[in-house]
Amino acid sequence: MDKNNLNDKGNLTVALAGNPNSGKTTIFNNITGARQHAGNYPGVTVERREGFKNFAGKELLIIDLPGTYSLTAHSLDELVARNVVIDERPDVIVNILDASNLERNLYLAVQMLEMERPMVVCLNMLDVAEKIGEKVNDKLLAEKLGVAVVKSIGNKNEGTNDILEKVVVTTANQEIKPFKVFYGAEIEAKISEVITCLENVAGIKYPLRWLAIKLLENDQEIVTAIENKVEGKTVVRVVEKARIELKDKFSEEIELVLAERRYAFANEIYTEVTEKHSHMDENFSDKIDNVLTHKIWGLPIFFGIMWLLFNFVFTVGAYPQEWIENGITILGDFVGQNMANGDLKSLVVDGIIGGVGAVLSFLPNILILFLGIALLEDTGYMARAAFVMDRVMRAVGLHGKSFIPLLVGFGCTIPSIMGTRTLENNKDRMVTMLVAPLMSCGARLPVYTLLIGAFFSEEIAGTMLFLVYFIGIMLAVLMAFIFRKTLFKGNTEPFIMEMPKYHLPTLRSIVTHMWERGVLYVKKAGTLILAATILIWFLTNYPTNVEFSKDYEGLISGAEEQFSQNVNTEVLAPLGLEKLEDNTELVTMVNNLKESTNSENTNAENLDSFVAENTALVGFAKKYVMLESEKDEKVSLLANEQAGESLAASYSGQIGRVIEPVIKPLGFDWKIGVGLVSGMAAKEVLVSTLGTIYSVGEADEESTPLAEAIKNDPIFSPLVAFSLMIFTLLYSPCFAALAVLKRETNSWKWTGFTFLYSTILAWIASFAIYQIGTLLGY
Repeated sequence: MDKNNLNDKGNLTVALAGNPNSGKTTIFNNITGARQHAGNYPGVTVERREGFKNFAGKELLIIDLPGTYSLTAHSLDELVARNVVIDERPDVIVNILDASNLERNLYLAVQMLEMERPMVVCLNMLDVAEKIGEKVNDKLLAEKLGVAVVKSIGNKNEGTNDILEKVVVTTANQEIKPFKVFYGAEIEAKISEVITCLENVAGIKYPLRWLAIKLLENDQEIVTAIENKVEGKTVVRVVEKARIELKDKFSEEIELVLAERRYAFANEIYTEVTEKHSHMDENFSDKIDNVLTHKIWGLPIFFGIMWLLFNFVFTVGAYPQEWIENGITILGDFVGQNMANGDLKSLVVDGIIGGVGAVLSFLPNILILFLGIALLEDTGYMARAAFVMDRVMRAVGLHGKSFIPLLVGFGCTIPSIMGTRTLENNKDRMVTMLVAPLMSCGARLPVYTLLIGAFFSEEIAGTMLFLVYFIGIMLAVLMAFIFRKTLFKGNTEPFIMEMPKYHLPTLRSIVTHMWERGVLYVKKAGTLILAATILIWFLTNYPTNVEFSKDYEGLISGAEEQFSQNVNTEVLAPLGLEKLEDNTELVTMVNNLKESTNSENTNAENLDSFVAENTALVGFAKKYVMLESEKDEKVSLLANEQAGESLAASYSGQIGRVIEPVIKPLGFDWKIGVGLVSGMAAKEVLVSTLGTIYSVGEADEESTPLAEAIKNDPIFSPLVAFSLMIFTLLYSPCFAALAVLKRETNSWKWTGFTFLYSTILAWIASFAIYQIGTLLGY
């Protein structure tokens, strides 16, 4: 073991490698638990997941490499996985093999062994292999590969400690047993020829045999690296000559021949180490696939599952959402009653509690959405959804593999854009990135939940939510068709994809997924959304030197004085009283009458009995309550009118007035405009902005739930709410997504294009919805 390879964060560096759906990330989570974090690999947007584990007196740094089928560097995932092994030189590689798909998994294992790095093989999913009638001889497999083999069942957390024990033992043993795939006499001769040339090139850090094979495969990254070295051009010329000779010999490209020989080698090992107990023409997964991927019923089933998911999100999420909303209302009232009037009170109550609290109330809906997505992913259905959508995607010039990153977009647009790196065709990748923001991300869900809850009945709430997501999918498909026919013309490549076997998801996996998304949501609420909320509060409260159209303070004071005069003339004087409190029976009568008006739980019989016993006072009590009600209504109207003028004159009001002419044809006013602009930072900020604006614009000291506040605003209606949901669905991605798009495309042009086309599309769609709806009388 090379002591210079020790990572400064731990004693040993361990890289987990494996095919997609091999259970690699489950094992990563089993090992690291909560001690993990995600970032990006230098220079690319491929996510880098790292974790830490103390074991046998050593601190292990665990790297979860991207799932990949080979190390040929056709995609960013493959390139990153290979470069980590070669350039970062981890102390040991743990290669996770899916025992139920062993033959295919062995292809990657063979490539890993050719790189001559210390390795432990983890034979995972043994329970699944047994169910399909296959038993793997792990001891014979270890003998054939020349490395330690550990058995595990990742979703049951079995074998985790065995993996770590073998890691420690392997790193202690510095000997790497030679591993060689025999490619045939003709190819081996050319490999030896290239190795001889490479021995004259200084500064090579790769194993020479592996390097020679990569050069013969015409791996462009390796070819460029060698070409830039002294004597490197001589090597490249020898390689080119060898490639031509081998192509003439085999009548096909040498990289295909090498892949075929490697697959044959993997198949030979698989045949020797695997014992088949029974042959099943149609296993459990196949039977389910006959239904779920049916050429007629597959698509309706997919949309049916999505409809059920969104109904579940709304109906189940409504209860905890209401509890949180009530708690936030109580908190706002409590803080408001115990703080002195002033800017600080307004900031805390109207800004922070009103804004951030509005966003946090939708946390249950977010968690339930990701619960559903995690279930669909972990069971293996998401891969089937991509297969089912292949027919639709092919019609627009893409294929089902493009739909996989689009499905990821239901969670977040950023990994959706990053997920396009698995697409080999650059035109497919560009089109998929451009339409990915049209898939409704989790950040938009609070906006939908707010508006649907306020304006649509519980019976159709889930259907409305499904409709919004469905419109996003259909418009993404439509725009992909337009882009493929205009900006990115070309032929569609065939779609080949592995269908992972169905699994029962584990509680640990589901809870981990929900926990990660929930923590991210709360962190965003406590950082970005909090900062945006404070900014919006400032913009809605300043400047303070507003010139009002009326003397509101004088009018309110006049209303209070007029009330006192009327009470004195019509109630107190006839009874010979100086103040109301002088007659306790009258006070009791007034309070009972107020309760009968304001409370649904008032005992009517007790009130009638009290009135019967005090008939003489009833008329005066009713008069007092009527006068007070008229006064309160007038004062509230004046106070709200003053707050509205103050809000309209604020900085946010001024910004909104500039935007309003553009969005008025969509049914929106300046308040919604300010929310949409702030929502570009993060879509949830639209909710917190409206929460702040409606808190500031309401003169009542008691907090009002945001859904109730917008429902009481004349500008809003079910039609406006639907128009706003569609605009929110389609308009510009958030700043973070635009930044990732810039990095992925390496172009400001396509970033700007995405911002413009999505916002224009949003305007056109919302315009059509509002104007047609208005014509139809909605």
